[in-house]
Amino acid sequence: MVEAIKTDWRKAQLTERQRALLAFSEKLTATPGEMKEVDVAGLRNHGLADEQILAVVLVASFFNVATRIADALGVELDPQFTPGTPEHKAFLSHSSQK
Repeated sequence: MVEAIKTDWRKAQLTERQRALLAFSEKLTATPGEMKEVDVAGLRNHGLADEQILAVVLVASFFNVATRIADALGVELDPQFTPGTPEHKAFLSHSSQK
């Protein structure tokens, strides 16, 4: 399921709550200036408490910052995290066996 989410989360088999979390995170990543109270309310409507919403915001924001720093400095990903490499395929097959 992780690969389906990474490839195109809209086509993955997810709950409506998971879809709401991913849509929120995507909007926060792509167009943070367009975030509104209605976006937070949407997560509340899916049963998330304010503390959980804060956790989503913090995790998405951290990954956005880390990605921008890595991109700016030309940091290369470890091959196990680069799709299409033998190391990535081995990593996925190993992690799916757990």
